[in-house]
Amino acid sequence: MTREQDLQALQSAFEMFTACITPLAVPEFLRRVTEWAPRDVMAHLIGWNRYTRTGCEQIRQGMIPFYFADAGDDFRHVNANSVQTYASAEQHALIEELTASFQELLRFLSNVPPEAWQADYGVCYQGEPITIANTVGALSSDYLEHTKDIESWVASGNR
Repeated sequence: MTREQDLQALQSAFEMFTACITPLAVPEFLRRVTEWAPRDVMAHLIGWNRYTRTGCEQIRQGMIPFYFADAGDDFRHVNANSVQTYASAEQHALIEELTASFQELLRFLSNVPPEAWQADYGVCYQGEPITIANTVGALSSDYLEHTKDIESWVASGNR
């Protein structure tokens, strides 16, 4: 896919997530369903919006993104840091923070030269190249996965 297609997919995934989480009542928003409550999922995604930008900058410098140091533990420490950093229980404040962090990321990604989007900077993880394109694709997938999780929680009555 092109940069524009990847950015459109990311925008769409973001919009699906926000449409899913915005109507939740406060008790649903704060109720822990698995290890996380929807509030924690939102904090996690705020963090990953910011981590993705840093990671893309590191990729362009030929460095493995910092968060891969935590990959063996399923990014447990990185995610816990996001949940602590964005600890508000105020749904509206977190939605604003999510939107702001997402817009900052989009502005950054929109300025990445098209030729850098899928460029191989020699950065690999487990033998696979890490590019800006597949990093953005992973974030899009994360938004979609969490949207499905929350929709499932609501549909099953785990509210």
